[in-house]
Amino acid sequence: MAQGQIRKALSGFYYVERDGELVQCRGRGIFRNRGESPLVGDIVDFTKDSDSDGSVDKIHPRKNELVRPPIANVDQAILVFSVKEPNFNTILLDRFLVVLESFFVQPIICLTKMDLLTDKELVELQPFIDDYKAIGYDVLTTYKDDESLVERLQPVLEGKTSVLAGQSGVGKSTLLNTLIPTLDLKTGIISKSLGRGKHTTRHVELIEVCGGLLADTPGFSSFDFDTIEKEELTGCLPEFQRISEDCKFRGCLHTKEPKCAVKAAVETGEIRPYRYAHYEQFLQEILDRKPRY
Repeated sequence: MAQGQIRKALSGFYYVERDGELVQCRGRGIFRNRGESPLVGDIVDFTKDSDSDGSVDKIHPRKNELVRPPIANVDQAILVFSVKEPNFNTILLDRFLVVLESFFVQPIICLTKMDLLTDKELVELQPFIDDYKAIGYDVLTTYKDDESLVERLQPVLEGKTSVLAGQSGVGKSTLLNTLIPTLDLKTGIISKSLGRGKHTTRHVELIEVCGGLLADTPGFSSFDFDTIEKEELTGCLPEFQRISEDCKFRGCLHTKEPKCAVKAAVETGEIRPYRYAHYEQFLQEILDRKPRY
Protein backbone atom coordinates (compact mmCIF):
# COMPACT_ATOMS: atom_id res chain seq x y z
CA MET A 1 0.00 0.00 0.00
CA ALA A 2 1.25 3.50 -0.88
CA GLN A 3 0.23 7.07 -0.04
CA GLY A 4 -0.57 9.73 -2.62
CA GLN A 5 -2.89 12.61 -3.47
CA ILE A 6 -5.95 12.56 -5.72
CA ARG A 7 -5.25 15.10 -8.46
CA LYS A 8 -8.25 14.40 -10.71
CA ALA A 9 -11.62 12.66 -10.48
CA LEU A 10 -13.40 11.68 -13.70
CA SER A 11 -16.09 9.13 -14.62
CA GLY A 12 -15.72 7.14 -11.41
CA PHE A 13 -11.91 7.03 -11.57
CA TYR A 14 -9.52 8.78 -9.20
CA TYR A 15 -6.10 9.72 -10.51
CA VAL A 16 -3.64 9.48 -7.63
CA GLU A 17 -0.26 11.19 -7.83
CA ARG A 18 2.81 9.73 -6.14
CA ASP A 19 6.41 10.66 -6.95
CA GLY A 20 5.44 12.28 -10.23
CA GLU A 21 3.38 9.29 -11.42
CA LEU A 22 -0.42 9.24 -11.88
CA VAL A 23 -2.19 5.98 -11.03
CA GLN A 24 -5.79 5.46 -12.20
CA CYS A 25 -7.76 4.08 -9.25
CA ARG A 26 -11.25 2.95 -8.40
CA GLY A 27 -12.74 3.64 -4.97
CA ARG A 28 -13.37 0.63 -2.75
CA GLY A 29 -16.99 -0.32 -2.04
CA ILE A 30 -16.41 0.49 1.62
CA PHE A 31 -16.68 4.20 0.83
CA ARG A 32 -20.14 3.77 -0.69
CA ASN A 33 -21.25 1.76 2.35
CA ARG A 34 -20.13 4.58 4.65
CA GLY A 35 -21.63 7.29 2.44
CA GLU A 36 -18.14 8.70 1.81
CA SER A 37 -16.68 9.85 -1.45
CA PRO A 38 -13.01 10.53 -2.24
CA LEU A 39 -12.37 14.10 -3.40
CA VAL A 40 -9.72 15.80 -5.49
CA GLY A 41 -7.09 17.01 -3.03
CA ASP A 42 -7.54 14.05 -0.67
CA ILE A 43 -4.45 12.37 0.74
CA VAL A 44 -5.17 8.64 0.33
CA ASP A 45 -3.69 5.20 0.79
CA PHE A 46 -3.93 3.20 -2.41
CA THR A 47 -2.93 -0.20 -3.75
CA LYS A 48 -1.52 -0.67 -7.24
CA ASP A 49 -3.11 -3.64 -9.00
CA SER A 50 -0.94 -3.20 -12.10
CA ASP A 51 1.52 -0.64 -13.51
CA SER A 52 -1.20 1.92 -14.21
CA ASP A 53 -4.27 0.78 -12.23
CA GLY A 54 -5.13 0.56 -8.56
CA SER A 55 -7.68 1.12 -5.84
CA VAL A 56 -8.18 3.82 -3.21
CA ASP A 57 -8.26 2.09 0.19
CA LYS A 58 -8.31 4.87 2.78
CA ILE A 59 -8.96 8.63 2.90
CA HIS A 60 -6.81 10.53 5.39
CA PRO A 61 -8.51 13.16 7.61
CA ARG A 62 -9.25 16.41 5.74
CA LYS A 63 -8.50 19.89 6.98
CA ASN A 64 -11.50 21.15 4.98
CA GLU A 65 -13.72 20.29 2.05
CA LEU A 66 -15.62 22.47 -0.40
CA VAL A 67 -18.72 21.64 -2.39
CA ARG A 68 -18.10 23.86 -5.42
CA PRO A 69 -15.64 22.89 -6.70
CA PRO A 70 -15.71 19.48 -4.94
CA ILE A 71 -12.22 19.56 -3.49
CA ALA A 72 -10.49 18.88 -0.15
CA ASN A 73 -7.50 20.23 1.76
CA VAL A 74 -7.53 23.70 0.21
CA ASP A 75 -5.02 26.19 1.63
CA GLN A 76 -6.23 29.37 -0.02
CA ALA A 77 -8.72 30.90 -2.44
CA ILE A 78 -7.80 33.65 -4.85
CA LEU A 79 -10.90 35.80 -4.61
CA VAL A 80 -11.31 37.45 -8.01
CA PHE A 81 -13.38 40.65 -7.96
CA SER A 82 -13.62 43.18 -10.76
CA VAL A 83 -13.67 46.87 -9.89
CA LYS A 84 -15.94 47.59 -12.87
CA GLU A 85 -18.30 45.60 -15.14
CA PRO A 86 -19.46 44.31 -12.65
CA ASN A 87 -18.65 47.06 -10.16
CA PHE A 88 -16.73 46.44 -6.94
CA ASN A 89 -19.14 45.26 -4.26
CA THR A 90 -17.97 45.22 -0.62
CA ILE A 91 -20.95 43.29 0.76
CA LEU A 92 -20.43 40.49 -1.77
CA LEU A 93 -16.69 40.49 -1.05
CA ASP A 94 -17.35 40.30 2.71
CA ARG A 95 -19.81 37.44 2.14
CA PHE A 96 -17.10 35.46 0.33
CA LEU A 97 -14.48 36.35 2.95
CA VAL A 98 -16.69 35.21 5.83
CA VAL A 99 -17.51 31.85 4.27
CA LEU A 100 -13.88 31.17 3.29
CA GLU A 101 -12.77 32.01 6.83
CA SER A 102 -15.39 29.55 8.16
CA PHE A 103 -13.76 26.78 6.08
CA PHE A 104 -10.28 27.82 7.28
CA VAL A 105 -9.34 28.77 3.73
CA GLN A 106 -7.01 31.78 3.49
CA PRO A 107 -8.46 34.40 1.10
CA ILE A 108 -6.25 36.37 -1.31
CA ILE A 109 -8.15 39.33 -2.83
CA CYS A 110 -7.41 39.89 -6.52
CA LEU A 111 -8.99 43.01 -8.06
CA THR A 112 -9.29 42.90 -11.85
CA LYS A 113 -10.06 45.46 -14.59
CA MET A 114 -8.27 48.29 -12.76
CA ASP A 115 -7.59 49.91 -16.15
CA LEU A 116 -11.33 50.61 -16.57
CA LEU A 117 -11.38 53.06 -13.64
CA THR A 118 -11.23 56.82 -14.06
CA ASP A 119 -8.79 58.72 -11.83
CA LYS A 120 -11.71 59.80 -9.61
CA GLU A 121 -12.94 56.19 -9.27
CA LEU A 122 -9.43 55.03 -8.44
CA VAL A 123 -9.21 57.59 -5.62
CA GLU A 124 -12.61 56.40 -4.31
CA LEU A 125 -11.53 52.74 -4.40
CA GLN A 126 -8.19 53.18 -2.63
CA PRO A 127 -9.57 53.51 0.94
CA PHE A 128 -11.29 50.12 0.55
CA ILE A 129 -8.03 48.52 -0.61
CA ASP A 130 -6.30 50.09 2.41
CA ASP A 131 -9.05 48.80 4.74
CA TYR A 132 -8.73 45.18 3.60
CA LYS A 133 -4.94 45.33 3.80
CA ALA A 134 -5.21 46.74 7.33
CA ILE A 135 -7.47 43.81 8.31
CA GLY A 136 -4.66 41.51 7.18
CA TYR A 137 -5.69 40.40 3.69
CA ASP A 138 -3.31 40.32 0.73
CA VAL A 139 -4.73 42.47 -2.09
CA LEU A 140 -3.47 42.12 -5.67
CA THR A 141 -4.54 44.53 -8.43
CA THR A 142 -4.47 43.58 -12.11
CA TYR A 143 -4.81 45.40 -15.39
CA LYS A 144 -5.59 44.23 -18.92
CA ASP A 145 -2.67 42.36 -20.53
CA ASP A 146 -0.87 42.36 -17.17
CA GLU A 147 2.47 40.77 -18.05
CA SER A 148 3.70 40.81 -14.44
CA LEU A 149 0.72 38.86 -13.07
CA VAL A 150 2.26 35.37 -13.16
CA GLU A 151 5.46 36.73 -11.62
CA ARG A 152 3.49 38.39 -8.81
CA LEU A 153 1.37 35.29 -8.20
CA GLN A 154 4.39 32.96 -8.03
CA PRO A 155 5.12 33.56 -4.31
CA VAL A 156 1.38 33.50 -3.53
CA LEU A 157 0.81 30.08 -5.16
CA GLU A 158 4.10 28.41 -4.24
CA GLY A 159 3.70 25.43 -1.91
CA LYS A 160 -0.08 25.93 -1.60
CA THR A 161 -3.25 24.25 -2.88
CA SER A 162 -5.38 27.05 -4.32
CA VAL A 163 -8.79 27.57 -5.89
CA LEU A 164 -10.29 30.58 -7.62
CA ALA A 165 -13.55 32.10 -6.42
CA GLY A 166 -15.60 35.19 -7.22
CA GLN A 167 -18.79 36.25 -8.91
CA SER A 168 -19.28 35.47 -12.59
CA GLY A 169 -17.89 37.79 -15.25
CA VAL A 170 -15.01 39.13 -13.15
CA GLY A 171 -12.18 37.45 -15.02
CA LYS A 172 -11.65 34.08 -13.26
CA SER A 173 -11.34 32.17 -16.55
CA THR A 174 -9.00 34.83 -17.98
CA LEU A 175 -6.81 34.51 -14.89
CA LEU A 176 -6.78 30.70 -15.14
CA ASN A 177 -5.87 30.87 -18.84
CA THR A 178 -2.99 33.21 -17.96
CA LEU A 179 -1.66 30.84 -15.31
CA ILE A 180 -2.35 27.61 -17.25
CA PRO A 181 -2.19 28.52 -20.97
CA THR A 182 -2.95 24.91 -22.03
CA LEU A 183 -6.44 25.16 -20.47
CA ASP A 184 -8.03 27.42 -23.08
CA LEU A 185 -11.14 27.96 -20.95
CA LYS A 186 -13.95 29.80 -22.69
CA THR A 187 -14.09 33.27 -21.17
CA GLY A 188 -17.68 34.31 -20.64
CA ILE A 189 -19.31 37.27 -22.30
CA ILE A 190 -21.04 39.36 -19.66
CA SER A 191 -24.78 39.06 -19.93
CA LYS A 192 -25.96 42.70 -19.95
CA SER A 193 -29.39 41.81 -18.60
CA LEU A 194 -28.08 39.75 -15.68
CA GLY A 195 -24.71 41.42 -15.12
CA ARG A 196 -23.27 37.92 -14.89
CA GLY A 197 -20.96 35.89 -17.05
CA LYS A 198 -21.70 32.58 -18.73
CA HIS A 199 -19.57 29.62 -17.69
CA THR A 200 -19.24 25.94 -18.39
CA THR A 201 -18.85 23.24 -15.75
CA ARG A 202 -15.87 20.95 -16.02
CA HIS A 203 -14.39 18.16 -13.95
CA VAL A 204 -11.93 19.30 -11.29
CA GLU A 205 -8.22 18.74 -11.61
CA LEU A 206 -5.30 20.04 -9.56
CA ILE A 207 -2.54 21.25 -11.86
CA GLU A 208 1.01 22.07 -10.82
CA VAL A 209 1.63 25.77 -11.43
CA CYS A 210 4.11 28.25 -9.90
CA GLY A 211 5.38 25.60 -7.49
CA GLY A 212 1.91 24.90 -6.07
CA LEU A 213 -1.36 23.23 -7.03
CA LEU A 214 -4.26 25.11 -8.60
CA ALA A 215 -7.75 23.80 -9.32
CA ASP A 216 -8.32 24.15 -13.07
CA THR A 217 -11.92 25.31 -12.77
CA PRO A 218 -13.36 28.61 -11.61
CA GLY A 219 -14.95 27.91 -8.25
CA PHE A 220 -18.03 29.03 -6.42
CA SER A 221 -19.75 32.19 -7.61
CA SER A 222 -22.13 32.59 -4.66
CA PHE A 223 -22.16 31.73 -1.00
CA ASP A 224 -24.62 31.34 1.82
CA PHE A 225 -24.18 30.88 5.56
CA ASP A 226 -25.76 27.43 5.93
CA THR A 227 -22.83 26.01 7.88
CA ILE A 228 -22.10 29.02 10.13
CA GLU A 229 -23.70 29.36 13.58
CA LYS A 230 -24.38 32.80 15.06
CA GLU A 231 -21.65 32.36 17.70
CA GLU A 232 -19.09 31.55 14.98
CA LEU A 233 -19.67 34.64 12.83
CA THR A 234 -17.37 36.92 14.85
CA GLY A 235 -14.48 34.50 14.26
CA CYS A 236 -14.95 34.86 10.50
CA LEU A 237 -14.14 38.60 10.54
CA PRO A 238 -10.51 38.90 11.70
CA GLU A 239 -10.70 42.41 13.17
CA PHE A 240 -13.95 41.52 15.02
CA GLN A 241 -12.27 38.40 16.40
CA ARG A 242 -9.30 40.39 17.75
CA ILE A 243 -11.36 43.18 19.29
CA SER A 244 -14.16 40.97 20.69
CA GLU A 245 -11.73 39.57 23.27
CA ASP A 246 -12.32 42.84 25.15
CA CYS A 247 -16.12 42.50 25.17
CA LYS A 248 -17.57 42.26 28.69
CA PHE A 249 -19.67 39.17 27.92
CA ARG A 250 -18.39 35.95 26.40
CA GLY A 251 -20.44 35.03 23.36
CA CYS A 252 -21.25 38.70 22.74
CA LEU A 253 -23.06 39.10 19.40
CA HIS A 254 -22.21 42.84 19.25
CA THR A 255 -25.78 44.05 18.84
CA LYS A 256 -27.58 44.99 22.08
CA GLU A 257 -25.05 43.83 24.69
CA PRO A 258 -23.56 46.46 27.05
CA LYS A 259 -19.81 47.20 27.14
CA CYS A 260 -19.26 45.66 23.70
CA ALA A 261 -15.72 46.33 22.45
CA VAL A 262 -16.73 45.75 18.82
CA LYS A 263 -19.44 48.45 18.89
CA ALA A 264 -16.98 50.80 20.61
CA ALA A 265 -14.45 50.10 17.84
CA VAL A 266 -17.07 51.01 15.22
CA GLU A 267 -17.58 54.34 17.01
CA THR A 268 -13.84 55.11 16.94
CA GLY A 269 -13.44 53.95 13.32
CA GLU A 270 -11.15 51.03 14.23
CA ILE A 271 -13.82 48.82 12.65
CA ARG A 272 -15.22 50.31 9.46
CA PRO A 273 -18.99 51.05 9.66
CA TYR A 274 -19.67 49.19 6.37
CA ARG A 275 -18.02 46.05 7.77
CA TYR A 276 -20.22 46.27 10.88
CA ALA A 277 -23.34 46.83 8.74
CA HIS A 278 -22.46 43.70 6.75
CA TYR A 279 -21.90 41.76 10.00
CA GLU A 280 -25.38 42.79 11.18
CA GLN A 281 -26.93 41.69 7.88
CA PHE A 282 -25.11 38.33 7.92
CA LEU A 283 -26.06 37.73 11.55
CA GLN A 284 -29.71 38.40 10.73
CA GLU A 285 -29.55 35.91 7.83
CA ILE A 286 -28.20 33.28 10.22
CA LEU A 287 -30.86 34.09 12.84
CA ASP A 288 -33.62 33.91 10.18
CA ARG A 289 -32.42 30.56 8.85
CA LYS A 290 -34.84 27.70 9.19
CA PRO A 291 -33.72 25.24 11.89
CA ARG A 292 -31.97 22.09 10.66
CA TYR A 293 -32.94 18.71 12.08
